[in-house]
Amino acid sequence: MNNLKIIAVIPARYASTRFPAKLVQDLGGKPVVVQTYVATVATQLFDEVLVATDHPIIFDLLKQHNVNVVMSSDSHESGSDRIAEVIENINCDIVVNVQGDEPFVNKENLESLIGIFKKDIEQKIDLASLMFEINDLETINNPNNVKVVVDQNLKALYFSRAAIPFPRDGKSYVPYYQHIGVYAYRKNALLDFTKWEMKGLEATEKLEQLRYLEYGRTIQMVLTNHTGVGIDTKEDLDKARLLWK
Repeated sequence: MNNLKIIAVIPARYASTRFPAKLVQDLGGKPVVVQTYVATVATQLFDEVLVATDHPIIFDLLKQHNVNVVMSSDSHESGSDRIAEVIENINCDIVVNVQGDEPFVNKENLESLIGIFKKDIEQKIDLASLMFEINDLETINNPNNVKVVVDQNLKALYFSRAAIPFPRDGKSYVPYYQHIGVYAYRKNALLDFTKWEMKGLEATEKLEQLRYLEYGRTIQMVLTNHTGVGIDTKEDLDKARLLWK
C-alpha cells in the first residue's frame, strides 16, 4: 500500500484577522505564499502541490509566478471545507494541508505525517497531525494555544483551548502537548467531513478537528520539536525576513 498518491494543498485566504494580505507580502523577492509553494515542491514528497485561494488578487499573483493555483469558494467555514472542495475531483489517496503562511516548510514533519499512512496497511487512521511538548504555565493556560490529550499510542482523545488535563492535586502525570494545525487526511475522511453537521464540542471550542472525533474518526498525533515559523503579524514577517537572509 506504499504506492499512495499524495498531494499537498496550501490554503491561501486573503482575509486574515491579525494581518490581512500577509500571504502577498514580500519575502526574499517573492510573495510569502509563493515561497511556501516553492519550498513544498522542493521537498519532493508530493505527486502534486497546489494552492487553493478564495481571492482574485492572490489567484492572479500566483499565476504570474507560475504556481499551480485553483479558485475556491469564499464562504467556507473551515480549512477542511476549503481543501475538500478543491480535491473532490482530484485522484489522490492522501492530502496534506500545508499552511500558506509557513514558508520555512519542515520536510521532516511532512515526512512523519505521510509515514503514518504508509505504515497504516489496514487503513484505520483517518487523519494525522502534529504536536509538541509545552512546559510553560502561561503557554499551557493561553486559550489561543490548542492543547491535545492523547492515548498511549498517541491517538488524539480530545483537543481544547483549556489547560487539559487539569492537575487535580497540583501535579500533572503526563506532558502537556500543543497542537500544530498541519494535517494529513485520507481523501474520504475529508469528503465525509463536509457532509457532517457541526456538533456541540466543535461549536463550543471552535475547533474543527473535534468534528472528526465526534464522528468517531481516528486522529494520529505525531510528536515533533520543529514548531515552524508562522507569519501571523508584521513582527513575524520582520523575523522571517531576517531568517531568510
